Amino acid sequence: MAYYYNDVSRTFSEYLLVPNLTRTDCLPGNIDLKTPLVKYKRGEEPSLALNIPFVSAIMQSVSDDKLAIALARCGGLSFIYCSQPIHQQAEMIKRVKRFKAGFVISDSSLTPEHTLKDVIELREKTGHSTIAITEDGTPATRLMGIVTSRDYRISRDPESKKVKEFMTPFSKLIVGKEGISLSEANDIIWDHKLNCLPIIDNNQNLLYLVFRKDYDEHKMNPNELLDLEKRFLVGAGINTRDYKERVPELVKAGADILCIDSSDGYSEWQKNTIEYIKQEYSGVKVGGGNVVDKEGFMYLVDAGADFVKVGIGGGSICITREQKGIGRGQASAVIEVAKARDEYYEKTGIYVPICSDGGIVYDYHMVLALAMGADFIMMGRYFARFDESPGKKIKLGNSYVKEYWGEGSDRARNWQRYDLGEGAKLHFEEGVDSYVPYAGRLQGNLEVTLNKIKSTMCSCGAITIEELQKNARISLVSSTSIVEGGAHDVILKENNF
Repeated sequence: MAYYYNDVSRTFSEYLLVPNLTRTDCLPGNIDLKTPLVKYKRGEEPSLALNIPFVSAIMQSVSDDKLAIALARCGGLSFIYCSQPIHQQAEMIKRVKRFKAGFVISDSSLTPEHTLKDVIELREKTGHSTIAITEDGTPATRLMGIVTSRDYRISRDPESKKVKEFMTPFSKLIVGKEGISLSEANDIIWDHKLNCLPIIDNNQNLLYLVFRKDYDEHKMNPNELLDLEKRFLVGAGINTRDYKERVPELVKAGADILCIDSSDGYSEWQKNTIEYIKQEYSGVKVGGGNVVDKEGFMYLVDAGADFVKVGIGGGSICITREQKGIGRGQASAVIEVAKARDEYYEKTGIYVPICSDGGIVYDYHMVLALAMGADFIMMGRYFARFDESPGKKIKLGNSYVKEYWGEGSDRARNWQRYDLGEGAKLHFEEGVDSYVPYAGRLQGNLEVTLNKIKSTMCSCGAITIEELQKNARISLVSSTSIVEGGAHDVILKENNF
C-alpha cells in the first residue's frame, strides 16, 4: 500500500514570522549573516563558509563568470552551470579565479588598424569608454596603446580614421608591472591623476586594467568571499553522466566546490557520483540534491555529500509538479529535512548544511527559509534580473525584461539533468522559457534585500542565522490574513515618474 503523508504540503506564503523580543543589541549593524557551506564536526569550523546566505542557481540564464564575480564580491557564491561543453565551463571557472578585486581583464579591445567607427560601435555595445589597443585585438596580447573618449571627437573626426592615428601610444602610457599590489596601483593612479592604469608583463602583454573608480567599489565590499590566496570563491555544477571527464577539468581550473545539478537527487546516480568524487578527489567538496524528505537527505549524507539541496518543483520556471506530479511544498520540505539534519548532528556530531532551492517569491520568504532551518538559499529568478546575468535585456512594451529559462526547458537542452539513460534528448519539458523584470545591477538590489533580512531578524530577536533557527516563532496563516497583510480597502495612487 502506498505511503500517505498526513501533513499538508505547504509553501512559504502560508507562514508568517511572529515577532520575538527585540533586544537592544538587535540592530542591523550587528547582524552576522555568515553561514556554513560544507559539513563540519562539532567544535570545529567549516572549511568553507558564506558571508551571506545566498548562492546562485546552476542555470544557463543565471550563473556564468560575470555573475559569479559580482556575487562573490558581495559575499555569496555562484555555481557555474554545467549544461555546456566541459572546456567552456572550465574557462569560466578560470576567469573567476584569475579575477582580482580592482584588477579587470579587458573585454573591450581593438587593434591599431581598426577605425573610429569600430571604437564607437564597441563603446555602444559594452558601455566602456576605455578601450585597450593590442597587437591582435584580444585582451591578453602586446599592449600598443589606449583609447578613451578624450582621444577623439565624433563631430570632427571621420569614422574611417585609424585607431593608430588618435590612440595614446604605449610610449606615452604610464603602466604597472605584473605582481604589483592593488594598493601600489592605486598610488600610481592618484600620483599621476590617471583614470586607468594598464598592468603588463615583461613582454608588454596586457594583463589587467585598474580603474580609479574601482578603488571606492573595492572599499565598499568588505564581505568579499575569498580563498586563502585572496581569489574569489566559485562553485561548479556537475551532472551524473560525464562527471568522470568533467570533474578533473573543473578541479584543475580551480573550482572551490562542486554541486550535482538534478531535479531529483534521491537516486543511485547521485550516490555513485558522490562516492567516485570522494574516492578519487578526497579533498574536493561536493553537494547533492535535490531532495524533499528525511530519506532523501540521509541517503545523500551517507553517500558523503558535503551539503544537501532541498526542493523539487518550487522554482518559478519549474513545471515538474505539473508535468510529473512529483514534488513537495518548499516549506514542508525544508522543515522536515532540517529536522533530519539536526537529529543527525545530535547523533554523530557532524553538521551537514542544507540549501533551500526554489519557492522564493518575496524577500521575507528568504528569512522564513532560514528560520525553518536552511543554512543558505539557492535562487535563479532573483539573480536572472540583474545586469550581470547571461540573459539578454529586451524591451517588452514599455518595460525592460531579461530572458530567463529553466534547465528543464527545451531551450537549455540539458538532457544530462533529466535523461534516464535513453540518449541526448528531452521527451518532455520540466521548465519554461520566460522573461523576468529587469532590475539593474546586482549589488544595489542585493543591499536592499539584505537590509530587509536584517531588519526582519531584528524583529525576531536574532542577530545570527543560528539564533534565528533556534528562537524564531512561526505561524500558519489563512487566505484572508494574507489579503489583510497587503494594501487593502484603499484606492492606491498611481506613481507618475
